[in-house]
Amino acid sequence: MPTGVHIRDARQQLLDAAERVLLRAGPGALTSRAVTTEADVAKGVLHRHFADFDDFLAELARDRIARIDARAGELRAAAGTGTVAGNLAGALAELFDPVTVAVAGLVIFRDELRERLRGAAVPRTPPVLTEMTAAIAGYLAAERELGRIAADAEIDPLALALVGGAHLLCAGRARTRPPAGEIDLVVSAVVADVVQRRLL
Repeated sequence: MPTGVHIRDARQQLLDAAERVLLRAGPGALTSRAVTTEADVAKGVLHRHFADFDDFLAELARDRIARIDARAGELRAAAGTGTVAGNLAGALAELFDPVTVAVAGLVIFRDELRERLRGAAVPRTPPVLTEMTAAIAGYLAAERELGRIAADAEIDPLALALVGGAHLLCAGRARTRPPAGEIDLVVSAVVADVVQRRLL
């Protein structure tokens, strides 16, 4: 693109381009040149909108985190409806869409990016996966309060197991989701005990 031509919403254009590169070629291929080439803009456009490439990548991850946080609210609101396993399976399948899986891989792949996203905090899991785990834990806590899972259910380990299992199912599949039913089986196995014991 010629220098001086105004680009409408250049930040979003660059972020969208980064998602396409991630899906097509994975975290290792995501460079500033790959992004600007994909977006069909001059390389300087990225540096006019972001302090450096890691600042750009942090914005890409924060965009995904904002989506996860929004979905977390919807999931908590679903407590008391449907089935616990069904709600969890649906949420995990949605949360682990191919772009989010790729961004999670990127955060794991790049130490500097992980540190920028963490700030002073040192969570047990990498950013993006941390927010997913919090979303699942918040839902489980709401269901425990409603008596739909056992009152002594250990929420944090359950959330870690659910997110970890779903991530393992999704991480090795570029641009695709797991076959129907795989996440359901993991969820059912993880929550079966706490769902059954609330009936005792």
